Amino acid sequence: MENKKLLLIVNPCSGRAKMYTELLKVVEVFSYADYLVSVYPTKAKGDATQYVEKLQHEDFDLIVVCGGDGTLNEVIEGIMNSKNEIPLGYIPSGTLNEWSSGLNISRNIETAAKDIINGKKIKLDIGRFNNKYFSYTASFGAFTSASYSAPQEVKNVLGQSAYFFEGIKSLGTIKPIHMKITSDDVTVEGDFLFGAISNSLSVGGIVKYDKTPVGLNDGIFEVILIRNPDNIVKLQPLVDGILKHEFDREGMEFFRTNKLVIEADEEVSWTLDGEYAKGDGPVTIENIHGAITFIVPEI
Repeated sequence: MENKKLLLIVNPCSGRAKMYTELLKVVEVFSYADYLVSVYPTKAKGDATQYVEKLQHEDFDLIVVCGGDGTLNEVIEGIMNSKNEIPLGYIPSGTLNEWSSGLNISRNIETAAKDIINGKKIKLDIGRFNNKYFSYTASFGAFTSASYSAPQEVKNVLGQSAYFFEGIKSLGTIKPIHMKITSDDVTVEGDFLFGAISNSLSVGGIVKYDKTPVGLNDGIFEVILIRNPDNIVKLQPLVDGILKHEFDREGMEFFRTNKLVIEADEEVSWTLDGEYAKGDGPVTIENIHGAITFIVPEI
């Protein structure tokens, strides 16, 4: 019987560089499951996307990402651009790994690898941001820049709290953005401090949703927008609402949709799965239902 072929895409710098010590263990897990393992360490930003785009469907039976949310995003981008249908597994080794928490993927590297071997295939939604893709969130404004402005060495030491501290620092200096957001059922307009269109249980480790209403393969995004308060006194209740997961407070907009168009009066800095993206015109964000085949633990 011919061995199945597995491509292991590894970001050696993600998180606390855990893969330097764990890689052989992961390769052994897949080898014992009769996979012929090829390892590709990423070399620079965007490298994983370019590599995956060149793959043919017959090259591998399975792709497994060992890295953080940014590495996973790059691989998904490559899969979507190439329209490749190779199943995808994920071994989280980054700082936040937000998407994986909603899929019950273990933070223990060896356990996550074994769960891929014994797991089940499901179809998962992917977001399209104009001509780019994201797995779990597109966001702008306060807290957003924390994901790419917090230095990697700080993320490695402080973990998730690094994002929180960077986000809190940005609150006093954030400039509100005038936007018009339109979906099939909702139109809102105003000056906003923060916005997130997500397919996840949390955004930046700060905005968190209850698990029950959030489905990662239901074809629907959760959208939260925070308006700019007309005085500083009203800012604290908004921050408190975020931390307490209470999104019905005055100054907050929360709704669900599968597609929306966002128009802004100026260029907007976005993050897609924690990576910087520029929005210099109208942005169309669409949920592509069941876009990729993903392996999750058999619960």
